[in-house]
Amino acid sequence: MTAAIQAQPDERIAKKSLTDRLVVRPEIGALLGAVLVFVFFSVVTGQFLSPLGVATWLDDSSTLGIMAVVVALLMVGGEFDLSAGVMTASTSLVTAILATQAGWNVWLALLVSLVFALGVGAFNGWLVMKTGLPSFIVTLGSFLALQGLNLGVTRLVTDTVQVSGMRSTSGYESAGGLFASTFDIGGTEFQSSIVWWIVVTAIAAWLLLRTRFGNWIFAVGGSQVSARSVGVPVVRTKILLFMGTAVGAWLVGSINILRFASVQANQGIGLEFQYIIAAVIGGCLLTGGFGSAVGAAIGALIFGMARQGIVFAQWNSDWFMLFLGIMLLAAVLVNNAFRRRAERVRR
Repeated sequence: MTAAIQAQPDERIAKKSLTDRLVVRPEIGALLGAVLVFVFFSVVTGQFLSPLGVATWLDDSSTLGIMAVVVALLMVGGEFDLSAGVMTASTSLVTAILATQAGWNVWLALLVSLVFALGVGAFNGWLVMKTGLPSFIVTLGSFLALQGLNLGVTRLVTDTVQVSGMRSTSGYESAGGLFASTFDIGGTEFQSSIVWWIVVTAIAAWLLLRTRFGNWIFAVGGSQVSARSVGVPVVRTKILLFMGTAVGAWLVGSINILRFASVQANQGIGLEFQYIIAAVIGGCLLTGGFGSAVGAAIGALIFGMARQGIVFAQWNSDWFMLFLGIMLLAAVLVNNAFRRRAERVRR
């Protein structure tokens, strides 16, 4: 007896639809949200699309975006860093105190503040892995310690809670040219922090999607036990991720101190939640193992457009917090739905 057997296509080479290809991208929800926010404020206020308006909301998004991207990598790896916000102030203070009070060249002060940031990041990562405590608790302790250190040392050195006078220090002009200059487009000044934001996002996206280390990040965020079983260096990966967050904080702190030439000891407090929210809006899951550097950058862009759009529309700024809460809840729901759909597509 001969039976006609109909050949079935191999699912490994079957072409996926455009919808299926898009749905596996964590940042697609954030991109749709950004388009909606952009269109809304473009209609509500004409100032939003003016050259100065664009420069303003891109500037607002840039430093937040730098931190959101590095925090996103850490979240994909399954961890949090609540000291990220106050770390931006700590690195600014180290640079400013060494340059203005000790008379150091700004470049040397920046190098020392970078070493300081790397040390704190490495300590956070080592302590999390050594003790097995949640990173939420460990970095909350670091947050409180840095906050006290910032206030205590600043008062001890300057008798105030502020360090200023950077513009008269040696090396300020050259360092400011790299970290805090502006560039002209059509007669409008744009901040160089926007370029740093793009560069950091590009590097993080390449690292996450095109390198072995990126595979390790997804692996340790998905399951440490499974990652160890296939030879992933879990401890090294997570420590490096915490150090990466610290480097991002150093970069933002350097941009701020060189742009504004002064720093308050209580700066940065509360910003860590904005970084996490931007990363979540951009597609990161709070449980780890899923997320996008580009998505986090788009999440920060949504922040900047909404915050400045509300100002341009002359609304009460309190509405921004309502917007933020709605965006966070919507992002969590959308991210979970996209993840479930992506898991079905990949099977």
